[in-house]
Amino acid sequence: MILSNDFKNGMTIEYNGNLYAILEFLHVKPGKGAAFVRTKLRNMRTGTITEYSFQAGEKVKQVILEKIPMQYIYEDGANKVFMNNETYEQIEIPTEKIKNESRFLVEGMEVEVLSIEGEILGLKLPDKVVLKITQTDPATKGVSGSAKKDAILETGHKILVPLFIETGESVIVSTDTGEYDSRA
Repeated sequence: MILSNDFKNGMTIEYNGNLYAILEFLHVKPGKGAAFVRTKLRNMRTGTITEYSFQAGEKVKQVILEKIPMQYIYEDGANKVFMNNETYEQIEIPTEKIKNESRFLVEGMEVEVLSIEGEILGLKLPDKVVLKITQTDPATKGVSGSAKKDAILETGHKILVPLFIETGESVIVSTDTGEYDSRA
């Protein structure tokens, strides 16, 4: 058990019979009344995001997820196939279950598969990934500043990139925000 005062981003808790990952938290001390912790939680099984306020000092159960290092090897219909690098065991995860993470998956990528008691809950991706631009407008000369243009990555995800980025270039993308970070 942990106190709501000890919440950290990325921590997993069990609350009202569900498993939640803490996406954001904020300690609030209003002028009147008791302090509380406002959180944004993602249900690990359904993927839905909920906002909830805990009383300061409220106890909840912390859940430690098993993190299995695996490699993404290919897509098989409606599933993504991953291989354990130590045992060479392969598992299939429905693409619908890892819809958000799929935007950044390329074959050969090392990820951590999150599970609890044999139930696969999702993936933990690297903070930043290198992806290739497959389509964007040609580079614009003479335009300066922070202007951006649309670009499509090799995974099909659409991002905004600076005007000097061209088709075929590799860029670094943040998996947290889903946005362009820098050139690779």
